[in-house]
Amino acid sequence: MLVYRSLAELGSSTSTSVVTVGNFDGVHCGHQMVIASLMERARALQSRTCAITFHPHPAQVLHPDAPLQLITPLEEKLKLLAETGLDSVLVLPFTSELRHWTALHFAQRVLHQGLHAVEVHEGETFRFGYQAESDVAGLAEMGRRLGFAVQAYVPRIARGAPISSSRIRAAITDGRLQEARALLGRPFSVVSTPAPGRGYGTRYAVPTINLAPYDHLLPANGVYVTTLRIGAERVFQGVTNVGNRPTFGADSFAVESHLLNYEPMDLNETTPLQLTFLRRLRAERRFASPEALREQIRVDVQRALRYFALTEALRQPKQPR
Repeated sequence: MLVYRSLAELGSSTSTSVVTVGNFDGVHCGHQMVIASLMERARALQSRTCAITFHPHPAQVLHPDAPLQLITPLEEKLKLLAETGLDSVLVLPFTSELRHWTALHFAQRVLHQGLHAVEVHEGETFRFGYQAESDVAGLAEMGRRLGFAVQAYVPRIARGAPISSSRIRAAITDGRLQEARALLGRPFSVVSTPAPGRGYGTRYAVPTINLAPYDHLLPANGVYVTTLRIGAERVFQGVTNVGNRPTFGADSFAVESHLLNYEPMDLNETTPLQLTFLRRLRAERRFASPEALREQIRVDVQRALRYFALTEALRQPKQPR
């Protein structure tokens, strides 16, 4: 997948495109539905496919006092978009100039002149232009003048409500990981590196790895069944605590993973980590003593091991009777 980070990088190509515009935070099942339909239409029209997104997320610019925590930071979002099979993504810097563009200017400059769009695919609630001045109907009217058609989609419904990035953020923030997984089409995960100077250590005879400070979305404070991918291939089962470790009176937030099947390996502050959250075990709480915490960790580990054993059993094909 080609990634363009400005209009200038598009060059002078005259290839036609089938396009979708959005923030695509999470690249959730609703996004995937639109992209799959867009790709089918592009094959029929013998056109290329392109998703247009923005960096930083417009909400982070428009509401700096209430910064939005992202489900998928930009590079992770681009990776997920590439997995859909899109030909290209145009990442437009969300600058002060761009935020003041009218809807018509955006349609002319980006969709028509930049990408030579023949179709634009959007959710029916899509709005664009300065102060969200235009909607899908307005986009369709511009398309009639500029030479592209518009395909609008009703929201995809899951568990009785529309799928949206804001709904998924709320589910993750509350620790409702099964709901988030259903809406994302995959478990929620974060990509980071080991905390500086920590590498890995042991706590109560269980190897642990702390994530480096992470500025994006994390689940509610608590204890979770997780997997941790270290580097490109090694994946370990784990129990992860997200929170402030109140038993020790520490006021330092940490994401600490206890690894259940760890094997020693080289690890440094640049080693890529992918922590995947599978199930919430309990809320974070203060224990009366380190011994009580140690016993609770033992219980948490046993519950996690049962989860992994059951998951593995369900994967096995049923034997004929």
